Amino acid sequence: MVQLTLPKNSKLSKGKDWPKTGSGTRMKTFKVYRFDPADGQGPRWDTYQLDLDECGPMVLDALLKIKNEVDPSLSFRRSCREGVCGSCAMNIGGRNTLACTKGIDEVGGASITISPLPHMPVVRDLVPDLSQFYAQYAEIQPWLQTSEAEPGKEHTQSVEDRDKLNGLYECILCASCSTSCPSYWWNGDRYLGPAALLQAYRWLVDSRDESTNERLDRLEDPFKLYRCHTIMNCTNVCPKGLNPAKAIAEVKKMMVERA
Repeated sequence: MVQLTLPKNSKLSKGKDWPKTGSGTRMKTFKVYRFDPADGQGPRWDTYQLDLDECGPMVLDALLKIKNEVDPSLSFRRSCREGVCGSCAMNIGGRNTLACTKGIDEVGGASITISPLPHMPVVRDLVPDLSQFYAQYAEIQPWLQTSEAEPGKEHTQSVEDRDKLNGLYECILCASCSTSCPSYWWNGDRYLGPAALLQAYRWLVDSRDESTNERLDRLEDPFKLYRCHTIMNCTNVCPKGLNPAKAIAEVKKMMVERA
């Protein structure tokens, strides 16, 4: 299920059918969400038809071809093209993922629907407003807090302690998990969401950090942590194969153990 935050007093309408590019036998239709707050119109679905023999294999390649050769007004974020930066996260075929690592052939059917990440206000087209998401990330204070580190000296930890960070530090903050979570849709202003809580756990289990109790105190709230109902959407969509639901459960366990 996808929820888009639409402008007030608006509803999605059918947009423009753009001329097809190419005339090969491997044509694919892309139905793309369009919204420009400057034109005073509501959001719409524009349709593009591309020849896949003249296009790269990833959904991001299709979007770049549309922008470069068909419709230069299309807006979206992208950067590394390697699944590292998280910039091109969007909803593709009803599932949050990264456009740069999602193969066109992975989406079945004659057409692919592309929309911005659910729940977030839309700045323009496929660009969501992530201000609240980043504010929640900052709220968990994502940096090492210790008094033992000496300037110019490495702060080491055992191999076993370092291994505890595997499956946590790889998060690229693409927001795919948080924006797939119904609890985050309903309580996004108070529930921190899967991404921020996974990052919180990353610092809670870091053997070099000395602020465990203070970090847990900041999470001890009916909404910040406990709105998670283990729906597992977050884990199912993570493009890096991480498990935010498990991390949240471990945080809850730490809460109980210190009580």
